[in-house]
Amino acid sequence: MLPDGPYRWFVFLEVALAVVTFVALCFIVAPYGRHGRTGWGPTVPARVGWVIMESPASILFLVFYLLGAHRFELVPLIFLALWQLHYIQRVFVYPFLMRSSGRMPVAVMAMAMAFNLLNTWINARWISEYGSYATSWLADPRFLIGVVVFLGGMLLNLNSDRILRRLRRPGSGGYSIPYGGGYRLVSSPNYLGEMIEWTGWAIATWSPAGLAFALYTVANLAPRAMANHRWYHETFDDYPASRKALIPYLI
Repeated sequence: MLPDGPYRWFVFLEVALAVVTFVALCFIVAPYGRHGRTGWGPTVPARVGWVIMESPASILFLVFYLLGAHRFELVPLIFLALWQLHYIQRVFVYPFLMRSSGRMPVAVMAMAMAFNLLNTWINARWISEYGSYATSWLADPRFLIGVVVFLGGMLLNLNSDRILRRLRRPGSGGYSIPYGGGYRLVSSPNYLGEMIEWTGWAIATWSPAGLAFALYTVANLAPRAMANHRWYHETFDDYPASRKALIPYLI
C-alpha cells in the first residue's frame, strides 16, 4: 500500500509519465542511435550523454537507499545489489563498449536524467524505507520468481547488446542485420530483455514503485522497438520476414 504524503503522488506521476511517453513515442521517434537526426538542439557525444543521464540511477540510488530505516536489513540489501548489478553495468561498462561515435541531443539526455532522478528516488525509498520485507520474503514465490525473471531479462539484454556490438567492428561503418540469440525471433531483444528485467523487479519487490517502473519501461521501449522494426524493413530488402518487432510470434 502506498504511504500517505508526497511519495504516493510521485508514484502516480511516474505512471502518468508512462502514459504520456507511450503516446508521444507512438508519433515521435527519439533522435538518437540509428534514428539520430538534426533539429533537436545542441548535442554531446553519445558516450558522454549516456554516462551523464544514467549515472543518477546508480550513484543517487545508493544515496537515497542509505536514508532508509531498513537500509541494513537483508532483503533490502539484496534488492540494492540487484539494482546496482544492472546500473553499474549500464553506467560504467556499457557506454565504454559502444562502437558508435554518434551524438545525442542534450534535450534527450536531460529528459532521461530527470526521469532517472524521479524513478531512482521512488524505488530506493520504497525498498529501504516504505516497504517492509522480513527475511522470510526470501522464500516467497513472488521474490523467487521475480529474481529469476529479472536475471533472465538481464542476460537477454546483455547478450543482445553483445551481438549488436560485434556487428560494428572498429573502423567499420553503417548498420547490418543482427542474427543469433534473441534476434532469431525479434528485432529488439535487447529492449525485450530490459522489459522482462524490470517486470521481474516489480514482481520481486511486489511494490507500486516497481510496477510504475515496469510500466514506464514498456511505455518507453515498446514504441522504439516498433520503430526499429520498421527501420530494418525499410533499410534491408532481405530482412527476415518472419521476425517480429518485440514479442516472439506475436508483435
